[in-house]
Amino acid sequence: MKSSVRSVQSVCGAVSLCCVLAVLGACSSDSNSSDSADSSTTVSSSVVANSEFLAAAEDRGEPTLKATDPVTDLVIVDDVVGTGAVVKPGDTVTVHYVGASASTGTVFDASWARGEPISFGLDQVIAGWGTGLVGMKEGGRRTLIIPADQAYGANPPQGSGIAANETLVFTVDLISIDS
Repeated sequence: MKSSVRSVQSVCGAVSLCCVLAVLGACSSDSNSSDSADSSTTVSSSVVANSEFLAAAEDRGEPTLKATDPVTDLVIVDDVVGTGAVVKPGDTVTVHYVGASASTGTVFDASWARGEPISFGLDQVIAGWGTGLVGMKEGGRRTLIIPADQAYGANPPQGSGIAANETLVFTVDLISIDS
């Protein structure tokens, strides 16, 4: 089991991650996305402390997402209710996730593909994530179906593979609350 979590800065070289995090200002063209063990890899004590939640997510494995109809309101489905602390607005969380375009079911980003969860503040992500993860408990798995106006609307990140005005689907495993 991995106990390290990539910092947002270390993975901003990946267009798809920047798209999910929508932290365009933090993604500099000179950032290094190397997997080497240097200052770009951080150890999160919350992940170590909540290793049972990481183990539970890994036992469940990477979720499979399917195409779905577009929505006009955020849809939140608790696939697995967690047993840990509850996410509050503005918290920093560590998650594993898969994101797909609702119209096609095509995955455009997944922490699972990188082999480790990621940490970010709920104020650093698209509105559907910032709202949709509030109330979730550590150790849980939640699916979010996010309407375009709470995602990227008419202006998805260039090269992301997300169509304009696309509804997005994410399945998120909450490993820890880090704030």
